[in-house]
Amino acid sequence: LSDACDKLVRYARAGQTFILTSTSFIGTTATMLVEPLTDRGLTVGSDVFVASSPERIDPGNVRHTQQETPRVLGGVTPRCTDMAARVIEALSPSAHRVGSPEVAEMTKLYENTFRAVNIALANEFADICADLTLDPMEVIDAASTKPYGFMAFHPGPGVGGHCIPCDPHYLLWQLSETRTGAPLVRQAMNAIAERPRRVVERVQGVLSDNGKGMAGSRILVVGVSYKPGVRDVRSSPALEIIELLMRRGAKVGYYDPLIQRVALADGTVLESIVEPAGSDWDAALLHTVQPDHDYAWVHQCPMTVDATYRFSPSPAPC
Repeated sequence: LSDACDKLVRYARAGQTFILTSTSFIGTTATMLVEPLTDRGLTVGSDVFVASSPERIDPGNVRHTQQETPRVLGGVTPRCTDMAARVIEALSPSAHRVGSPEVAEMTKLYENTFRAVNIALANEFADICADLTLDPMEVIDAASTKPYGFMAFHPGPGVGGHCIPCDPHYLLWQLSETRTGAPLVRQAMNAIAERPRRVVERVQGVLSDNGKGMAGSRILVVGVSYKPGVRDVRSSPALEIIELLMRRGAKVGYYDPLIQRVALADGTVLESIVEPAGSDWDAALLHTVQPDHDYAWVHQCPMTVDATYRFSPSPAPC
């Protein structure tokens, strides 16, 4: 982002409009665009126009596409906002105008931090339900009947992609030396980072309950993309889970009809099983169930750990 802004500033000329759409720390627009443009002798608000309008994209979501999702827009001056709105309103149904780029930047961080904190809460609540031998999904479905004051978030093996695992850390970094410090956000991100290890501990427990150890056990990880319906493994918990299983001596394979191969942090490259047979494995770990694919063969596995909480009526908690 810094390199891109440097190039834009270098070739900037009067009459141009610059809209920063990346998610970053509060003050990015001012630091990377406004100040360098001013140093070049261009007046923001009359010579050039600068605004922030962080993108809102949910890969795999066919209901809420980028073209159908409103955008938040904050210009350095009212004229900057007006000029940027011509672009943003051509790309989305509307632009919700705010008073500054900093408000727009903070809005995006709040949106994704909200998701991260609630996912961490959903995971913790699922663990509580497991201790009480309750099905967390049944509880969530029941709570979802309340028409106000509740928004359903679902537990799982962790979070991935290029947004939720990263964006709250911009805020934490920026607040690290302030009195606020965001302790709730920090604790939520720590819990999210710990989630893959908890999934592996659950696999270990299921194996132990069935008289087997981790070392030498054949474990199939079902689905490695960070969410259903996307061909993307960026920050996918599955990769860390596979690495942790291997470190404990398990013989690990994976099946994902959307992801042909993955590279682990140590350089190991794995390829997806083409035609999985449940009976070939000691245990199956359900990480991502891709839509419109048959997973009936999973029931042939002697042991199944459902980290998605959605595959069977009584999923194994993680």
